[in-house]
Amino acid sequence: MKFKRMRLNIPLYLKRINYTKEVKLNKETLFELQRRHLKSIPFENLDIHFGIEIKLDIDSIYTKIILNKRGGFCYELNGLFYHLLNDIGFDVRMISGRVYRKDNSYTNEYDHLSIIATIENQKYLVDVGFGKFSLEPLEIKFDINLTDDFGQFRFDQYDAHYLRINEIINDNLIPQYIFKTKERNFSEFEFMCRFHQRSKDSHFTKKKVISIVTNNGRITLNDNQLKITKGKLEKETLFKEKEFDSKLKEYFDIVI
Repeated sequence: MKFKRMRLNIPLYLKRINYTKEVKLNKETLFELQRRHLKSIPFENLDIHFGIEIKLDIDSIYTKIILNKRGGFCYELNGLFYHLLNDIGFDVRMISGRVYRKDNSYTNEYDHLSIIATIENQKYLVDVGFGKFSLEPLEIKFDINLTDDFGQFRFDQYDAHYLRINEIINDNLIPQYIFKTKERNFSEFEFMCRFHQRSKDSHFTKKKVISIVTNNGRITLNDNQLKITKGKLEKETLFKEKEFDSKLKEYFDIVI
């Protein structure tokens, strides 16, 4: 199967994420692009629940997210963001992540798509498709705490083959996912992309969810719950599932 490779309309993409500064191939631009992306494009799995197939096709993903002002999950968000960074001229590669489970195991290869960017010989983990995660790219340095507005993170060596990114909560390391720095092709994620749309064992098929970063918190909507975080304050509102579409329109301006 061939996967389309189009050259993105960079000005339109930057407008979609409200990026207005000059684009330079440096750390400052990379960090600002990720921040803007997270605050403009939601993480969501809604197509899975509305019976709309998600294909690893950059043209259709671009149309969905940039033109139709939707969100997506990791294959779409990080897949598209990779192509933006690549077309701008950043040194980037797609990588595969295996996500931590509560039983201390990790999911299969290609369960998560992320990005590594290299600037001035330093590597950064770039991720706009992992839900509540870091606000900025994380410099891949080991055994030091990395701090941004969303919390603290730390890299360590999981084993001889994998690196691991952890979140630090109450001085405890909470694993997020393990990964290799090996470059992957978009097509390699096809099987797991289908799995997450069709399998009852995928957490994405269990309930609808859409979430976006705000200037002072986050808004998250699922089947029957709205959660709004502002600073340290968090408000949860329950509603009837038949009201989901109206909440989706009210809080995300999305109609499916």
